Amino acid sequence: MNALTSIAEQVAAKLIANKQTIAVAESSTGGLISASLLAVPGASAYFLGGGVIYTRDARRALMDIPDDAMRGIRSASEPYAQLLARQIRERLSTDWGLSETGAAGPTGNRYGDAAGHSCMAVAGPRQQVITLETASGDRQANMQAFAKAALELLLKNLER
Repeated sequence: MNALTSIAEQVAAKLIANKQTIAVAESSTGGLISASLLAVPGASAYFLGGGVIYTRDARRALMDIPDDAMRGIRSASEPYAQLLARQIRERLSTDWGLSETGAAGPTGNRYGDAAGHSCMAVAGPRQQVITLETASGDRQANMQAFAKAALELLLKNLER
């Protein structure tokens, strides 16, 4: 978690300096994004919460995103990542929302995405969504790569 903690420390410094807050909705990273942000001393100044939104039931119950709001949107897609980031930001009343959704592996997901596919988004004063393809079936390495890319996406938007 060293590389993740290093990026999280930079994110924390920016959030604290700007007196801003963050909430996280993650899926295939399994909590690594939140854990990285919480590993930084003083996290209570900027981290308001989040969740691992790994299933349809979790999406419905924790994010209050009903099935009808998902029409035309599939999981592990850029539109879904954007929806998650906006929704977690709104539900926790934070300055920033960060999300990740994908297929860590060793195989792809039921939506046809290969292992190593992840979409992540930030919602806040700036909006951005990206897709990462690692072309790897290594679940743990993908989880680390997805969390790193999500934190880097957030940091890039905080620095603008």
